[in-house]
Amino acid sequence: MRRSTLLSTIVYGLVLAGLITLRGELSALALPFALYLLYGLYTAPEPPNLSIERKLSSERVAPEAEATVTLLIQNHGSAIEELYLEDMLPAKLKTRHHATRRLIRLPKGASYTLTYTLSGPRGAYPFDSIAIESRDALGLIQRAVTFSAPAQLFIFPDLRRLKAAAIHPRKTRVYAGQIPARAGGAGTEFFGVRAYQPGDPPRSVNWRASARHVEALYANEFQQDRVADVGVVLDARQRTNLFQGKYSIFEHSVAAAAALADVLISQGNRVGLLTYGSYLSWTLPGYGKIQREKIMHGLAKAAIGQSSVFAGLDHLSTRVFPAQSQIVLVSPLAPDDLEALIQLRAKGYQIMALSPDPLKFELGLLPASPETQLAARVLRLERNLLIKRLERAGIQVVEWDVSKQFDQAVGPLLKRGRPQSFAYRSRA
Repeated sequence: MRRSTLLSTIVYGLVLAGLITLRGELSALALPFALYLLYGLYTAPEPPNLSIERKLSSERVAPEAEATVTLLIQNHGSAIEELYLEDMLPAKLKTRHHATRRLIRLPKGASYTLTYTLSGPRGAYPFDSIAIESRDALGLIQRAVTFSAPAQLFIFPDLRRLKAAAIHPRKTRVYAGQIPARAGGAGTEFFGVRAYQPGDPPRSVNWRASARHVEALYANEFQQDRVADVGVVLDARQRTNLFQGKYSIFEHSVAAAAALADVLISQGNRVGLLTYGSYLSWTLPGYGKIQREKIMHGLAKAAIGQSSVFAGLDHLSTRVFPAQSQIVLVSPLAPDDLEALIQLRAKGYQIMALSPDPLKFELGLLPASPETQLAARVLRLERNLLIKRLERAGIQVVEWDVSKQFDQAVGPLLKRGRPQSFAYRSRA
């Protein structure tokens, strides 16, 4: 109960008691309380006339890295004897230094700066509301107002850069890159021999082949290296990422998707991101640093979801992926995903499945016992059978133990990737 309400109740109670009992001393006893209340009403603060500006030291930080928030409060109205302000933080963020609330005195025309540092896990965190409460000197009257000072902090996934990632899509684009295009032209790898044409450099002449033909010259032709369209698909389904209701392998998948998108963009490819969970979140394909930034924003917002529509990979639409392009699926993989991936492969897409090992992850959460080890062996046989079936369908599978860093465990395997399908296991 507020002080003003309590004082009003006391005054009315004493006056009423004096009138009922006809005792003037009871009514007189209410006089000091009434004067106290009247003085508080006389000095009651006006509605605060403030301007608040928010600044972030950085709008993009790494997980658990510190970011500094600065609030500049300017008083354009009358003096405020007591001003209580609190910045309403988004969930999951925690302060490192200083608090997000203050109780200050703010004279007319004065300003105050509130600074604090915070950190948190990967995510996109919008800032907006600042709770303001002005009080009189006696603390009787409070005026609560909420101000808006919008800003947004993106905590990007932990990015561990890869040196290279070899992919082999069936179709490439016209721009020069690092992917063999299966077409003759300028390049470094030998592709074939053709008839010499005017304008070809003399060093390209294949003298051994030309010596066999008296009236013709032949020149070496090299394989062109081009860029390709790549779609990175991040599996955000709850059924494949959540274990025992609270332990998640999803952050490892996000880190892998970030590393892959980074290296593929660095190689000049046109990369897009599809998050497949409770809904489809699509980042349009693009090139360069701006596209890397867009994908990192998409990965910062990615979250596990559950949907009966997207429980399987059956609704993975091919309309968002150019024909015969490369699809990189980052997923723990479920047994019923086999048919959907085979159908994608049959439509002409080259598919690489990067799979964090869910069995080792969950086994580390369970107590050691003979029953647990037996169940793990049975599940391992089922998973190996799933991977073998994916191999036979022409799908490249890379599996790694999430207890090891992604770049160290998988980086060398991706660097020496082959055009045919092989299942690679991280043994590091």
